[in-house]
This record gives sequence, C-alpha cells and structure tokens, in this order.
Amino acid sequence: MSTATPVEAEIRRLAGSVPDPELPVVTLEELGVLRDVRMQGPGSVTVRITPTYTGCPAIETMAADVERVLHEHGVPEVSVVTVLAPAWSTDDISDEGRRKLAEFGIAPPRPHRGPDGPVPVTLSVRCPHCGSTDTELLSRFSSTACKALRRCVDCREPFDHFKEL
Repeated sequence: MSTATPVEAEIRRLAGSVPDPELPVVTLEELGVLRDVRMQGPGSVTVRITPTYTGCPAIETMAADVERVLHEHGVPEVSVVTVLAPAWSTDDISDEGRRKLAEFGIAPPRPHRGPDGPVPVTLSVRCPHCGSTDTELLSRFSSTACKALRRCVDCREPFDHFKEL
C-alpha cells in the first residue's frame, strides 16, 4: 500500500471536488467514482475514475471536468483514466453524499455493507420528502439509468431513488 504525498492529497482534493455532471449536488469524491491520484513526474498527474456503470454517458464529462479543474490550478499535464475493476458500488457513496442526495430529494441507495456485517433486510424505500416508507415504484428508470422513479403514497410526491448496485 502506498501513501499519497501532500501534493497528491491536494490534487485529490481538487479532483474530488468536481461535481457529478448528472447529480451536481454531490462531488466525484462523495459519489465514490474517484479512485486514485498519482504524480507521474513534475507537473504530470494521472487520475483514475470508475463509472457508476459500464457505458455511463457522464464519464467523458467527468474526465473533462477533472482535467479543466486541475489545469486551472496549475497542473499542466493531466491524464484521466477510466478503470472498471473493481466495479463501482453504491456502497462507495459516502455518508455525506447520501445525506446530500436525500436533502436534494433523491432517496439514497440502501447500504449493503461488507460480507462480515449484518445484512439489512429493509425492502422499502424511504420518501426523501416526508420520511414515509409507504412508497411505490412508478418506473425502473428515471432521468438517469442509475435511478428509479418512485412516489410516496402518504405525501403523493414523486421522487428519484438511486438504485442499489
């Protein structure tokens, strides 16, 4: 296991602060798609990102936004590499990212932690507006492939649910 240098940590902070193009309420770091940042030499950095699913149309925009932000902060040579393994999981979303999704009106994915921990048996999706678990599925897909469209039976508000992967 290698340790990031202070420069790599700062570059990671900058790259991780880029908003997700489809869910601008969360950053790439909070969404868990930012995997690694490594200095390749003076002024040259490689950033590794993992899409939320293979074929995610936002990955090119994510890469371009990371390059732009790092160039704006004086990094002349930026390479953004897409890595598919290990695959991204909704467990990669940070607690802060989950909080922001709910605050934005998107039900965050239910956690399913490591193989040694308890297995949650919650099948319901909590409404981000009123907190009710009496919700119904309207469509398996919403504005993006990683979200489903649901409606709360109690408050009648429709909302997106970030599907578990």
